[in-house]
Amino acid sequence: MERPAAVVKELLENALDAGATQIAIRLENGGVKRIAISDNGCGIPHEQLPLALMRHATSKISSLNDLENVVTLGFRGEALASIASVAHLTLTSRTADAAHAWQITTESAENGATPCSGDTGTTVEVQELYGATPARRKFLKSEQTEFGHCAEVARRIALGRPDVRFTLAHNGKTIEQWNAAEPVVRSAQILGDDFAKARLALDQAAGENGGGLRLHGFVGLPTASRMRADAQYFYVNGRFVRDRLLAHAVRAAYEDVLYGDRYPSYILKLEIDPALVDVNVHPSKIEVRFRDSRAIHQFVLHSVSRTLAQTVAKATDAPVSGTPPASAGTMPWIREQRQTSFGVRQTTADYGALFAGLRHTDTPQTGEMPFFPSAADETDPSSTQEANPLGFALGQLHDIYILAQNAKGLVLVDMHAGHERILYEKLKNALDGNALSIQALLIPVTLSVTEVEAGTAEEYRETLQTLGFDAASLSPGTLAVRTVPALLRNSDIPALVRDILRDLHEYGISALASERRNQMLATLACHSAVRANRTLTVPEMNALLRQMETTERADQCNHGRPTWVQLSMSDLDTLFLRGR
Repeated sequence: MERPAAVVKELLENALDAGATQIAIRLENGGVKRIAISDNGCGIPHEQLPLALMRHATSKISSLNDLENVVTLGFRGEALASIASVAHLTLTSRTADAAHAWQITTESAENGATPCSGDTGTTVEVQELYGATPARRKFLKSEQTEFGHCAEVARRIALGRPDVRFTLAHNGKTIEQWNAAEPVVRSAQILGDDFAKARLALDQAAGENGGGLRLHGFVGLPTASRMRADAQYFYVNGRFVRDRLLAHAVRAAYEDVLYGDRYPSYILKLEIDPALVDVNVHPSKIEVRFRDSRAIHQFVLHSVSRTLAQTVAKATDAPVSGTPPASAGTMPWIREQRQTSFGVRQTTADYGALFAGLRHTDTPQTGEMPFFPSAADETDPSSTQEANPLGFALGQLHDIYILAQNAKGLVLVDMHAGHERILYEKLKNALDGNALSIQALLIPVTLSVTEVEAGTAEEYRETLQTLGFDAASLSPGTLAVRTVPALLRNSDIPALVRDILRDLHEYGISALASERRNQMLATLACHSAVRANRTLTVPEMNALLRQMETTERADQCNHGRPTWVQLSMSDLDTLFLRGR
């Protein structure tokens, strides 16, 4: 128990394992002076109270099968004994069929429990943490810092169990109170309105009848990203974890839409057969190991990617947050866009429609070739505004932004960013729909490799070929690369292959080749997209809006910036003080 937060975590997990629906956390001096956690769980029979303070004693494991299929948050039976060794501990508990509660302390453990008053459930009180080992107390931080760590533990567990009521008090003052609620409510209570108004619901299952594998929760919109990774919560069978494989999968899913070095926000819960995950690989049980890590990585990656690919935005009253950071503070009247469950998969045949069908009378006077078809202009806007979330063009602002009217009010569109996303997605789909173009190297590239890299290249030879790499061993320490994807022929081949081998060894897959490919496609799309300061006709603008509505991830450009914002009629009324 390195700090008070670790004690709080263990005691909260014990309370949840006991079936508690109400838990109260009371702290003093950041938890150093006193930690008291009370629950209304099943309680501990009085004759078992002395055993609860003994090392290696647990009521959660009764057979080897239980150890191999852990369904409880705690199971080692070390927490209470460890706490009792460094502090004064009082354990009070009462079962539903007991006439009264029983109590035992660190000092009286050998004499057994004594009767006392108390409700059904358990209260664990820890006083003077590290009083028995004063040398360890000097490594603790300030009272506020230690309380902050304790509060974060409470938030993590409360997010994972929205069906339980939690109360958090510090120095006699109630700091937080989260009543039992639906996940959508609990997440808003803890992560705030900004997250609540800029999130997408996710619920995906895999295998026959779900196969015991399910991912559900919420992922934040890319435009609601943060400067720090402080709003990322991942749970495996109800247990909060910090797992590199899961974090990598989520990050990879955001790759196409995340702005710069910002971090996404999410609350994700993975449900899996307990026999397929080992939770006993870290002392604090914050890391896990999956039996089939590659399958889990792919499932999480594709589940989050599919959710983020949902487009055709729906305006809400959410304030802009995230990217760019200054927008929310300097223009609070701009409202955040929300994505719906309308997902789109373009066919490669649609790609040519961007460059064909314009009427000659609408050709710009600049002499440039038009970018968009004009059929959209022939539709009656007044009858279809509900069906077209981005509305119909009114005009252009400084040849950069499109002003459009929809059923809710005014829409502002960054025409370059929107067109860039359209081209990028179509280029990806066109490439994915055909055989990957392979470049044979006139002279094979050789590179020195370690034994692990050589073994990985042999084990994943077929996977490498699927990615476009023909890599064979020339000697135990040398690898020869004879083919590469044509798009990557000008890359640093040795460094690229080593990075892919590292990914294959660590994750069982490699997203690196597709990442490099996508970076090149993004650059191509950016240079091919309609530029700022280009005058578009009204039909061209409407055609662009229709294309955005049917393109995946069209709410963000390839760099994660928003492509459009909605100003509702109430926003405009507020600006002009109408109704006051």
